[in-house]
Amino acid sequence: MLRRIFPILHVLGMIVLVFGLSMLAPLLLSELTRDGAERAYDEAVLITIGAGLAMWLTGHHWRRELKMRDGILLVVLTWGLLPAFAALPLIIFMPGLSLADAYFEAMSGLTATGATVLSGLDDLPDSINLWRAQLHWIGGLGVIVLVAAVLPLLGVGGRQMFKAEMPTPMKDQKLTPRMAETAKGLWLVYVILTAVCVLVLWALGMSFFDAVVHAFSIMGLGGFSSHDTSLGYFDSLPLEIAVGTFALIAGINFATHFAVLRGRSLRVYRHDPEIRWFLGFVLISGVALALLLWQRDVFLDFPSALRYAVFNTISVATTLGFATTDYGHWPFFAGLWLLFLCSFSTSAGSTGGGIKMMRAVLLYKQVYRELNKLIHPNAQIPLRLGEDIVPNKIVYAVLAFLFIYVATIVSLSFVLSFTGLDVLTAFSAVVACINNTGPGLGQVGPATTYAVLTDFQTSVCSFAMLLGRLELFTLLVVLTPAFWRR
Repeated sequence: MLRRIFPILHVLGMIVLVFGLSMLAPLLLSELTRDGAERAYDEAVLITIGAGLAMWLTGHHWRRELKMRDGILLVVLTWGLLPAFAALPLIIFMPGLSLADAYFEAMSGLTATGATVLSGLDDLPDSINLWRAQLHWIGGLGVIVLVAAVLPLLGVGGRQMFKAEMPTPMKDQKLTPRMAETAKGLWLVYVILTAVCVLVLWALGMSFFDAVVHAFSIMGLGGFSSHDTSLGYFDSLPLEIAVGTFALIAGINFATHFAVLRGRSLRVYRHDPEIRWFLGFVLISGVALALLLWQRDVFLDFPSALRYAVFNTISVATTLGFATTDYGHWPFFAGLWLLFLCSFSTSAGSTGGGIKMMRAVLLYKQVYRELNKLIHPNAQIPLRLGEDIVPNKIVYAVLAFLFIYVATIVSLSFVLSFTGLDVLTAFSAVVACINNTGPGLGQVGPATTYAVLTDFQTSVCSFAMLLGRLELFTLLVVLTPAFWRR
């Protein structure tokens, strides 16, 4: 095991060092505003950078070009270890916060889940709220992709890590000839869209600080806000339209955005096979739920029903997780449908969670193909995604992924139910966490927090978030005996 870990310890140390430097932004804000959290960041920065330096020095003599197994293990260790360092400012500033809850909050931030155990957000220091949202922004596209842009400069290849991190069943698709250029291109799009989002939110009435915090959450498709009532605090239709629009943009494959930027043509969007499914499912569902809410007299007029139904549908389906009303009090079907949407709506290569629309479309096409083969047993029916024929090995991989996905949800729901949670809360918490959505139903609905859970229950949810962020197989393969054999 040590022979497997030591060669990546050098790179892991560099990642932790870079992560420690990212704490300088909230530290600077805390120093400028004297918000009382200065000591927490001073200690957190020293501990994180010190630990990163120690790992870097320990693994320095073992450095070599990474193999695929090394890349997978590095991704798992990075996403498992960084939340522990990210939790340090919270633990130091809020000593009453348990280690499990602090790790849960940090894991929720880095995996862009948005589930929280904290309340009184309006009274927290600005630097703490900035740090929480900054975790969304860092984790949204993947800290491994960011580091992959600089690893070639340090003599360590990044392609293996990028393939392990990319959330898509078609991982070998290349965007540019060089891995570093790909990572830089994706982050360029990410930064540009974030900057535009900040300016739009600021222009529509948010303070500049709130605009930055919410833009970080939106582009990472997390759900952390600087207010307990989330986006409902602002009660602004123009803001809701802007947030919904940027959430839909973040739910589209960033490789597609990159291709549009590089080719300077919007035609690229027409050739993305996921976009029409993604936008169609989300927007039609929003209108349908508005009709349901109007018909059930949840809202007295259709415009109000349309406003709240469409925004909250977009928010949950894209796994953003902001709320403008407590949809836990809507008809039971509405809440279940929102959980269903968050399980698959976003595109592969986006910052959203779930099994991704590409896999859902492939599953639908595979079912349709099997039905046709029952009628024409000897027919050779290729499965197409857009203009491309999908190899059977991709289809088999997607079917295996779906089985593991369903089995994991069922298993973890049973675990939470065994600890005493009601079935609705247990099931919705697992679905919301494994899809990196945030709010669930029942005791963890949009009007409440996960603070009602015990330390063991939040630990289960943290594991579910990690599974979802690494798309199950990346984490589960490390737990197999075969992975550790020479």
